[in-house]
Amino acid sequence: MNMPPLFRDRPRPFQIVVGGVVPFAFGAVVGVVIGISAGAYWGLAGLAAVGGVLAGLEHRDGWGGADRGLVGGSLFAIGLLVAHAIAGTHAKVSLGSFPPFLVVIDALVGIGLGAIGGRIARELRGRTPAVLTTTGDGG
Repeated sequence: MNMPPLFRDRPRPFQIVVGGVVPFAFGAVVGVVIGISAGAYWGLAGLAAVGGVLAGLEHRDGWGGADRGLVGGSLFAIGLLVAHAIAGTHAKVSLGSFPPFLVVIDALVGIGLGAIGGRIARELRGRTPAVLTTTGDGG
């Protein structure tokens, strides 16, 4: 299986867009949808969860994936809450008694999902065939 390049090896603009803008923007879309349909919200939330695991695959291990999940989950929740507030609709799914706490919850969920992806990546990278190199002494 071809593994994606490590996130740290990607150009900085790519890191900003994929690691920051995408989770925030997707959260904003979900923030609008939460005022329209509970089913669509849960479907998009499931898609976001898959994205969290896939993002973890761009890291060397579970710790790197967890870090990415912390940032991605937080930005997703902030985007959701800001867009929902701007839309001014009534949420079809409960945001709890203190909606800003959703940032903490989504950050924790993001940590777990990113860590799962990073752990899978570590196992898959560990199974790649070793490349034989020769040293200058003929061996």
